[in-house]
Amino acid sequence: MTKTILYARVSTADQTLAHQKTQAEASGFAIDEVVADNGVSGVSTALAERPEGKRLFDILRRGDTLVVRWVDRLGRDYRDVSDTIREFMRRGVVVKTVINGMTFDGATTDPMQQAVRDALIAFMAATAQAQAEATKEAQRAGIAHARAQEGRYLGRKPSYNRQQLGTVQALLSQDAGTSAIAKATGLTRQTVLRIKADPSEAEANLAAWGL
Repeated sequence: MTKTILYARVSTADQTLAHQKTQAEASGFAIDEVVADNGVSGVSTALAERPEGKRLFDILRRGDTLVVRWVDRLGRDYRDVSDTIREFMRRGVVVKTVINGMTFDGATTDPMQQAVRDALIAFMAATAQAQAEATKEAQRAGIAHARAQEGRYLGRKPSYNRQQLGTVQALLSQDAGTSAIAKATGLTRQTVLRIKADPSEAEANLAAWGL
């Protein structure tokens, strides 16, 4: 009997396991089992080196479906993400994402379809790495800004948390529309537009409030 397994990486207080599972179910996935790594940096740790990430390679079988919020959950950089997806496909595992509903499998034998699929994997993996690097840079800028503002009035507490900010940044990198992003994150269009206009300031606000 085949299974649908959700893999979640919970690296901050805002990236709760329950929230990621709810997102997946709201997107139409019937989750049979959840595998999660807590407090693990996806930017510095390969999937196969994470405690529960290792277990995925043991429990997934041909015909199973692996669900992840986005491909960045599957590796620390372009090469790692690409290699991980291809390895699962070789094993007959179907990989699906919650964001954008992408599907990667090794069922097709048509050379043209394989070429398109592989190009898409490369593009998605590159996008994930670029987003991770952009997020790190924004976090550094935000922390620096927050330190410069120490002792000053912090202003209004941000209406978004770190997970929502990350989702906005990921969707913006995919050229998603403001209304679609607002609906996906539960934020107002005005908040999404403010984040889009100055992501470093958005990070600084979270850092200043210790969020």
